[in-house]
Amino acid sequence: MTTTFDTVLVANRGEIARRVFRTARAMGFRCVAVYVAADAGAPFVADADEAVRLDTGYLDGAAVIAAARATGAQAIHPGYGFLSENAGFAADVLAAGLVWVGPTPEVIAAMGDKLAAKKAAVAAGVPTLPSSDDPADGDAVGYPLLVKAAAGGGGKGMRVVESAADLAEAVAGARREALAGFGDDRVFLERYVRRARHVEIQILGDEHGSLLHLGERECSIQRRHQKIVEESPSPVVDDALRAAMGEAALALAGALDYRSAGTVEFLVDDDTREFFFLEVNTRLQVEHPVTEEVTGIDLVREQLRVAAGEPLDRAQADVRFTGHAVEVRLYAEDPAAGFLPATGTVAAFAPAAEPAVRWDSGVEAGSVVGVSFDPMLAKVVAHAPTRREAAGRLALALSRLHLGGLTTNRDFLVAVLRHPAFLTGDTTTDFIERHAPATQLVLDDDELRRGAAAAALWLQGRNRAEARVLRTVPTGWRNARLPDTTVRLRHRDDEVEVRYRSRRDGTFTVREVGEARVHAWSPDGIDVEIGGRRTRHAVTADGDRLYLQTPRSTVELAVVPRFVPPGAAVAEGGFVAPMPGVVLDVRCAVGDRVVPGQTLVLLEAMKMEHHVKAPVAGTVTEVRIADGQQVENGAVLLVVEPDATTPQDEAPGA
Repeated sequence: MTTTFDTVLVANRGEIARRVFRTARAMGFRCVAVYVAADAGAPFVADADEAVRLDTGYLDGAAVIAAARATGAQAIHPGYGFLSENAGFAADVLAAGLVWVGPTPEVIAAMGDKLAAKKAAVAAGVPTLPSSDDPADGDAVGYPLLVKAAAGGGGKGMRVVESAADLAEAVAGARREALAGFGDDRVFLERYVRRARHVEIQILGDEHGSLLHLGERECSIQRRHQKIVEESPSPVVDDALRAAMGEAALALAGALDYRSAGTVEFLVDDDTREFFFLEVNTRLQVEHPVTEEVTGIDLVREQLRVAAGEPLDRAQADVRFTGHAVEVRLYAEDPAAGFLPATGTVAAFAPAAEPAVRWDSGVEAGSVVGVSFDPMLAKVVAHAPTRREAAGRLALALSRLHLGGLTTNRDFLVAVLRHPAFLTGDTTTDFIERHAPATQLVLDDDELRRGAAAAALWLQGRNRAEARVLRTVPTGWRNARLPDTTVRLRHRDDEVEVRYRSRRDGTFTVREVGEARVHAWSPDGIDVEIGGRRTRHAVTADGDRLYLQTPRSTVELAVVPRFVPPGAAVAEGGFVAPMPGVVLDVRCAVGDRVVPGQTLVLLEAMKMEHHVKAPVAGTVTEVRIADGQQVENGAVLLVVEPDATTPQDEAPGA
């Protein structure tokens, strides 16, 4: 039965909401957003035709339905995350007489429970990994194994366990994380395959009994069991394996009477090419754009058409695949610090016009990234005739993105995309551990000197533009022989001194790099020739920080003041919070002896647990935090006095 609606409320935020808006508006639908106070200035709120503030949060289904009624929205699209796999919410939407854009509540409930999903897969003849519903039954499953949350996904509530001695701690941590993330602390055990690939099949179904799959996506490159690089097609899936996995996915979907878009996820043994069922995601996936790029099928459009009761307009034989697509997830996080989430304000976010790639972004310059939500800034997708071209195009687009204000994984993603192992398709789930791509961009001495010189000359241009007197006098003009103008800049742990002098012909002599000529200056950039090499640098100033675009990335340079006021010193031996978060558990007290690797504090940030561990042996002399306390990035948590035998350069305060 066809249902008519003209207004869609998207019960989500950020890039997810913007993505759904784009297709819905192209189909002629009016778009309504919901938001919380922390997102009042977010781009997705301004993008909507109308937005309703939720005082009780995104998980308040009743408030979302009330917002739909108040704005005249007849349909609710849940995006992914939040309420998208909440069967109770889906049922409430339907009971309210609204259109639910997604599978039936019954299917969501069945597949939202991973234990029930696995039983359904077995019944449909789909191969599965050895597992146990009893979280203490590790010996029956065998080691290594995974502790997994029975509800939800996204890597939350998941732990790898190598031996029986570690099982109890892993189960306890997974339960806490699952409860915080999904409101359900049930976990189960499953055999862990070390050399594996995460391959998933995109499915579509309608209420008229039609089902089809749109090929596979490989999502093997992960950190903390969360995907960061996805591609279609997989570099190892051939026609026979694709057909077998597609048939298995459709067999399960048929048994479920599946409607709307969904994903059947599999684990593929890299040695044997055997595949095993993992779960069904009854929603749109973060990585869905790579499927859209290679098939030309807009999955949000299909969701909305199916929700309106329309039949799928193609059969399996009509699905065609063209080229290769690769997607990366750009996160506010620090790969050099174990991928800890980062927070801050986006000072610069300006993608380059070329190469042409797809940016599904939830931020812009001025956006604030806090601790309340997932720290993903954007999905970036490249499509090209070949896999190597797609990877190269995506790496270049990331390198040319002018981005500043907070720590991100951008340079790490570029290192992955350009890594020889990635380019040859060696992309198993242990890719990061085995190949250790560079976690951050390392500038050589020449790059740093040239970048610092460009930044110093941009600063002199700004000084002249802001001058209130003698505006026409050339910068650095002297009527006597005086010292060079000197600017000191810091990049991470390196400090660079730039000494320059202007010349009568408008050029500059820069002691560190030679002759320089400024061809153009503006508040947002400089076109400068240094030592015969000319570069156009985008520049963003944020307080004492400059974000300078170089040929390889955006470089952060801090202006070192001439006079530094005395500040409070960090206590020697002090352990500081690696990110803003909530203290879950303080596991030591004053006077306790600690050993290397011992967890001293358990923090929660972005619904994930982080262990603050002792790097050396010593004695706790101060504890400055308590359970439940909110701490900021860099706050001193506790102080440990290292043993006298601990080398000084290994001490936590060194």
